Amino acid sequence: MLLKRLLRDPRVPRRAKLLLALVIPYLASPIDLIPDFIPVLGQLDDVVVVAFAIRYAARSAGRGVVQELWPGSERGLRIVLG
Repeated sequence: MLLKRLLRDPRVPRRAKLLLALVIPYLASPIDLIPDFIPVLGQLDDVVVVAFAIRYAARSAGRGVVQELWPGSERGLRIVLG
């Protein structure tokens, strides 16, 4: 949901939107940096890629934009942006 909101927001620079747009097919693709059949690590690489993209968008557009669009809890936002 956050990726979709960031992609639609005009305050997010094009480079950040491009990175966010590339994350979506990566998540849907069966090809990963670490295969999903490896317990824990297989899913962890997806989490790291998403967190990196969100942090990049936060640096580019400003933390306030991500905070405004964040659908989750404050604690979750602190973890992602930390």
